[in-house]
Amino acid sequence: MELGSLVQQIVQQLINGISLGSIYALIALGYTMVYGIIRLINFAHGDIYMLGAYAGFFATTVFKMSFIPALIFSMAVAAVIGMIIERAAYRPLRNAPKIAVLITAIGVSLFLEYGGMLLVTPQPRTFPAVFTAEVYKFGGLVINSQQVLILFISLLLMVILTYIVNRTKVGKAMRAVSFDTDTARLMGIDVDLVISFTFGIGSALAAAAGVLVGIYYNSIDPLMGLIPGLKAFVAAVLGGIGNIPGAMLGGTLLGVIEALVSGFWSSTFRDAVAFGILIIILLFRPSGLLGRNIREKV
Repeated sequence: MELGSLVQQIVQQLINGISLGSIYALIALGYTMVYGIIRLINFAHGDIYMLGAYAGFFATTVFKMSFIPALIFSMAVAAVIGMIIERAAYRPLRNAPKIAVLITAIGVSLFLEYGGMLLVTPQPRTFPAVFTAEVYKFGGLVINSQQVLILFISLLLMVILTYIVNRTKVGKAMRAVSFDTDTARLMGIDVDLVISFTFGIGSALAAAAGVLVGIYYNSIDPLMGLIPGLKAFVAAVLGGIGNIPGAMLGGTLLGVIEALVSGFWSSTFRDAVAFGILIIILLFRPSGLLGRNIREKV
């Protein structure tokens, strides 16, 4: 392979990887926010991503919404479902042993997956084309409008989240609760409301990722959240779970690594590489790339 062709192929895979990585980053943000607040790994989070995709599907097919209203609708539905799950499944176990909460999270995940199969059938659905995809060519590089849309929406949502966490009163309350729950409660902060709000934001971001993936791949099914949810967890751990910039970095890196593996080796092994990264990170740097060996703030 000539050097010019090799460089071109690397750049093409980097473009593909950044687009995929932004999806992982959106889902990983939900993991890292919840963990930063209450030290819970919400393994049902990937299934919220699936519910968001279905909410977007029904918004466009049944309610005939265009892309932006459907995206907002799916984020709102997922936020409400996320808060209901927190209230019904996790809040009663707030002071329970960690293993009980972990088992509950796995149970909620299975409930959403197989409840989804019961309601919408296991059959994959074709996501409607909400806009016409266009292909742009720059030299030998190929970029389609869907990739541009995914990256733009992802970056916009990440900027909004960063603003909420760092510049608003509820963001300050989230950081206070993540630092010391009891002290935050004594200072007059409604801890339960803050935790519920955190679940809502994380779920909304996962739903946005679900809609974007539905548009890009044109197919959704009740088990679609299983592998992306696990990979987003890997991304959160890679960047430093509990660290918002870490989730963004981890998602992007994981997407780029997967794209390079698929492009230069085989797509068969990209899942193995992703979970291999998790093992390596846990062995050699369990706090992640941007994490520290102290309690992280949201």
